[in-house]
Amino acid sequence: MIAIYPASSRHAGDKGWLKSQLSFSFGDYYDENNTSFGPLRVFNNDIIQGGFGFGAHPHREMEIVSIVLQGELKHEDSTGESAVTTWGGVQRMTAGTGLVHSEVNPGDEDCHLLQIWVSPNESKLPPSYETTTYDTNALKGRLLPIASHQASERVAFIHQDLTMYLSELEEGQTIHFEQPEGRRIYLFVIEGRVAIDEGHELGWRDTARIVDHPSLTIHAREKCLFLLIDLP
Repeated sequence: MIAIYPASSRHAGDKGWLKSQLSFSFGDYYDENNTSFGPLRVFNNDIIQGGFGFGAHPHREMEIVSIVLQGELKHEDSTGESAVTTWGGVQRMTAGTGLVHSEVNPGDEDCHLLQIWVSPNESKLPPSYETTTYDTNALKGRLLPIASHQASERVAFIHQDLTMYLSELEEGQTIHFEQPEGRRIYLFVIEGRVAIDEGHELGWRDTARIVDHPSLTIHAREKCLFLLIDLP
């Protein structure tokens, strides 16, 4: 089954310094019928104004991944970790038994990012943080893993049986994705337009939630950038 969620159907928030689109219930927005997709609990695309951000606040029992699309994002937490991430970088935080962190835009230009929360596959993990980088040129024409339970030097480790892939396709390019039976796919179009299995069209910030569909064809209607998450 393939369910399409147009960008216009996602909840929008505007605090002045922060503009967000939310795929699932989050903060002041709550819909009891839209709280998760498998272990995926939060999927926000945020724009943070320069010099602003989220001050120190606590988290527990969650895997939090931030993917920077434009600008700068500075992280600091109670374990002593601190880093500034730009395009080509991923921040992964395991909140585990609890920590306090902040995320701010230290630059002058807006910071565009994806913030993704995932329920971990075990509880009471020790808090941890890492920043990884990937080769943005390696996105072209392929699905590039950027966060996974099978980590490497350029792939952030996440405590859940999933993999996040980024891909950039030129107009007319096609790629195929296959996964074992019984898993899920979450597809998010960052830029451009794609067709999946030639029957569903997705444009800018549209999403697809896919179950019982282990073989997927993605065709670029125009130059595009998208994120695909392979989920249990």
